[in-house]
Amino acid sequence: MKIGFIGQGWIGKNYANDFEARGYKVVRYALEELYIRNKKKIASCNIVFVAVPTPTTLEGFDDSSIRKVLSLVGKGKTVVIKSTVLPGTTEKMQKSFPHLFVLHSPEFLVETTAAYDAAYPKRNIIGIPKMSAVYHKKAEAVLNVLPHAPYAKIMAARDAEFVKYAGNCFLFTKIMFMNLLYDVVVATGSDWRNIREAIVHDPRIGTSHTEPVHKSGRGAGGHCFIKDFEAFREMYRTNVQDSYGDTLLTALKDKNIQLLANSNKDFDLLVGVYGDTSGYLLKS
Repeated sequence: MKIGFIGQGWIGKNYANDFEARGYKVVRYALEELYIRNKKKIASCNIVFVAVPTPTTLEGFDDSSIRKVLSLVGKGKTVVIKSTVLPGTTEKMQKSFPHLFVLHSPEFLVETTAAYDAAYPKRNIIGIPKMSAVYHKKAEAVLNVLPHAPYAKIMAARDAEFVKYAGNCFLFTKIMFMNLLYDVVVATGSDWRNIREAIVHDPRIGTSHTEPVHKSGRGAGGHCFIKDFEAFREMYRTNVQDSYGDTLLTALKDKNIQLLANSNKDFDLLVGVYGDTSGYLLKS
C-alpha cells in the first residue's frame, strides 16, 4: 500500500516519518523544492493524508488550500483531512469531489513532542461524511494503517471536526483562567509557585497549560489556539446567538490579545487573525 502526504509542515512531516519508519511506501508532496516534483505521484497513492494550512483571517475561516490539493488525489482513492476544519467542511468537500472518499481525522500532536505523538497516539478518530457501510469500511482501512491507539472511534465527520475545536478551545480557556489567577495571586502578595504546585496535583486539572508565562510571553499563542478560538467564537455567534455567551467569548479573545500583544508573543500570528492590535497595548 502506498501512502501519500500533502503538506510537509511539522504535522505532515512527522506523520510521514512515522509511516516510513513502520515500512510503508510513502510519497510526500509539498511546495518546497524537495517535494514539489512528487505532485503527479499523489494520484497513485491508496490513502492520502492532507495537512495543509487552514487559517482564520480577517475574512474568516479559509479552507481553500484543502480544495486546491484534493484534485491531485486519484479517482476512487481515500483522502484523510488532518487539517483543522470547521464542522461541515468534510461533507462539503465530499460533495465537491464525489469521485473520492473524503474523511477527516483530527490530529492531536504537540509541536514540541510531535514525532512521539505521531508514533504513539492516545486517540485515533476517523470522521466519515456519510454513515454507510462503504464509508465505515474506508475508515476501518485508515485505522488499520495508523499506529495503535488505546482509544479509536469512527464517527460522523461533523462530530470529529468538533472534537478538535473542543480540545483546543478548552485549553485556550484554561490558559486564560491561569493567567487571571496568576494576576490576582501576584496582586495579593501570595506565592504563585506554591499555589500552582498544589492545584496541578488535582487530577481534574493536571499540569498542562498552567504556566502563565510560556515561551517568554503570556497568553494562548501558537499556530492553533489563536485561529481556532476565533473560528469557534464566530461559529458560536452565528449559530447560538446568545448574548451572554458571545460576551464571554469576546472578553476571552480580547484579554488574550492584550496578553500576547503586551508580551510580544506570536505577534505575526496575532496580526494574521486580527490585523492591527495596537489598541490592546497597555499604557506605560
